Amino acid sequence: MINRRTSLQIALAGVSLAALGVPALAQTGPIKIGFHAPLTGFAAADGKSAQLGAELAVAQANAAGGIGGRKIELDIIDDQGKPEQGVPVANRFISEKYPVVVSGSYSGPTRAAAPVFHGAGVPYISSYAIHPDITRSGNYVFRTSFMGEVQGRAGAKLVGELLGKKNVAVITVNNDFGQALASGFKEAAPKFGVSIIKEYFFGMPDRQFGPLVASVKADNPEAIYASGYFFNAGPLVAQLRGAGITVPIIGQEGYDGQKFIEIAGKAAEGVIITTSLDRDSKAPEAVAFISEFEKANPGVKVDMVAASTHTATRVALEALKKVGIADRAKIREAIAATNLEASTGRISFNKLGEVKKSVQNQIVKDGRWRHHSVIDDPVLLAPPES
Repeated sequence: MINRRTSLQIALAGVSLAALGVPALAQTGPIKIGFHAPLTGFAAADGKSAQLGAELAVAQANAAGGIGGRKIELDIIDDQGKPEQGVPVANRFISEKYPVVVSGSYSGPTRAAAPVFHGAGVPYISSYAIHPDITRSGNYVFRTSFMGEVQGRAGAKLVGELLGKKNVAVITVNNDFGQALASGFKEAAPKFGVSIIKEYFFGMPDRQFGPLVASVKADNPEAIYASGYFFNAGPLVAQLRGAGITVPIIGQEGYDGQKFIEIAGKAAEGVIITTSLDRDSKAPEAVAFISEFEKANPGVKVDMVAASTHTATRVALEALKKVGIADRAKIREAIAATNLEASTGRISFNKLGEVKKSVQNQIVKDGRWRHHSVIDDPVLLAPPES
């Protein structure tokens, strides 16, 4: 257990090492990059997907010769999806002088770790955590997936323009993820003629939604915009459909995975989500990623988490290939200059370290996620610059 005083000492030591330009790693042997994800606890399924995505990126890089002929290894820490694990994780990686670290985790631990990494001058890439404060921690922090507000705005366009629905009930999981999505949806809704009848909230542990479902049914909305993760969105959708509510249900990347479909069962059919991965993409990078992921992991269906973490890890590795591992400031500059075609689209960053790319809409058909549409409005999807 790392106590508070020790954590501060390690963090300060990391700052001193970075300031003195101490090399990030020994000059021989494998090159290690840091990686953390929730491998146990409530988010373990997403953590496993994240790990598999990162491991595939490393395996592909090693097959292509590694970095300067040296093999790459992931040092993986289980953060359990808990915010209080973020700082100890960051201090561990800082103390071991890794050149770059990738988060395959949720907003809680990622948000906590981000300012520690920035303070120590260690480049840090968030794969899919959406809280806006993550990149605002400093210019050593980047994100390869959408901010919650950006994805929420895309959801408003999907509902109001693509589906032509105007009177909408909003159901929000009451955490950073849900609040950020709802904020973006409510901001953009008037632009697309969408009126919000009522907003409902539920907690992360909730699995029974009887009173909420009864109230939504009485509202008689034309569509439902509901945030959540596969483990609570699955029961929510099943209970909405079980109550005879047949209107379109629009979710987000928290639904994105086969687990949601397994939990919701037949009720999953027709659900539409905004996400980062198009399973039906013809782009060579997406086709290759899906094929290689499912070949490397028999019986496992690819999801947004795996694709986003594969993308983030590739961004880190490409930067190391360009500038080496000795100078973290140069690694940061290489990441900032990224222009990479990945499975989740073309990746480039703005001044805040936020990604600029299109939103992929997927729909459940015959028990599988399939292409529905794309939202590529650069003005609507523009992340903040500061």
